[in-house]
Amino acid sequence: MTIGSQVKQTIASLKGARSTLESFAIIETNDEAIKIMRRNASGIGNIINDMEKRLSELEFEEPQYKGF
Repeated sequence: MTIGSQVKQTIASLKGARSTLESFAIIETNDEAIKIMRRNASGIGNIINDMEKRLSELEFEEPQYKGF
């Protein structure tokens, strides 16, 4: 498995985790828990953005990783 595919797999996993937190926040009744889940989902979103930027740099530097 190449670095590019590992980064893409990690991004996909993070998106899944963010979606799970957002789903739990919708069904949760405890206000404090909702705040924590939304804050953590937002933090994961920031990490996803950073990793997507890094993936773009990686694809630019190593064109063979693009499109996998």
